[in-house]
Parts: sequence; C-alpha cells; structure tokens
Amino acid sequence: MKISKPFWIALGFIALALGAIGVPLPLLPTTPFLLLAAFCFAKGSDRLNHWFKSTRLYKNHLESFAVNRAMTLKTKLCILLPATFMLTLAFFGMSHKDTTGTRIGRVTIVILVIIKYVYFFTKIRTIKVEKRALRAAFEPAEGVGGNGKAIVAEGDTAPL
Repeated sequence: MKISKPFWIALGFIALALGAIGVPLPLLPTTPFLLLAAFCFAKGSDRLNHWFKSTRLYKNHLESFAVNRAMTLKTKLCILLPATFMLTLAFFGMSHKDTTGTRIGRVTIVILVIIKYVYFFTKIRTIKVEKRALRAAFEPAEGVGGNGKAIVAEGDTAPL
C-alpha cells in the first residue's frame, strides 16, 4: 500500500509543530519530532523538504546530525533527558503490586533507558561547539546595534 504525498506533508507539519513547541518546553523533545518532520517532508514534497532544510530550526537542531552523524552534548541531553524523565514516570506510575506484568514492564523500561544512552554515546559522535560559533550566535548581526537599530557611520544619514 502506497501512502499518499498529502499524508506525508500533513504528518510533517504536525511533527514540525510539535518540534517547534518543544524548543521552549523541556518536557517535549525537539529533535525527534524535527527528524520525523524531515523524513515526512522528504517523502511528501521536494519543495517542502528544501524549505524545511533552509529553516533556522533545522540548522540549529538537525544539520550537524544529518551531515556528520554527530551532535553536540547539549543536543544529546536535550533528547535524552526528557525521554528518560517520561520513562521514569512510567516506571514509577506502574502498579505497586508485585506482579509478573509489573516486573516485565519495569525491566523493559530499564533496558530501554540503558540502550538509549549506550546508543547515543557510542554510535552518535559528540562534537564540540566552537567558541567563535557560540559567540556569533549571541552577537547582533552585522550592521545592527545591540539595541536592534541600524549602525550608521559618523556623518552618514540613514534613509527613513
């Protein structure tokens, strides 16, 4: 059964929205949703795939992984910690009765957490953020002052 392009595009936008919401919310992981959005847009539309890969959201969160199969430590932790938190909630939220199902569920969760960390720290290379790149991310753009107004050389007049 072939899945239609509109389905992939719709799923891509849903994943993109969840990924964008996850940027300011620590409990919602950003990167997995953006990876899903990239996959869906690639399946659904060349134009949307190109657009998505040109966004700042993609470049900040996925580009290093897509190009080098590597992530910064911060990106890895932003993926791992919320997922671990949610799995920990599931672990402690299970029935307090000591049943076979509870034991199997808890062992499964522990195995998932271990596999997740082992994979991220052995299969995905950790890259360091260059100080220049970090400093450039927080400096105002060229020609813009710290207050957001255009810098005009002495004696020049800025057009209105």
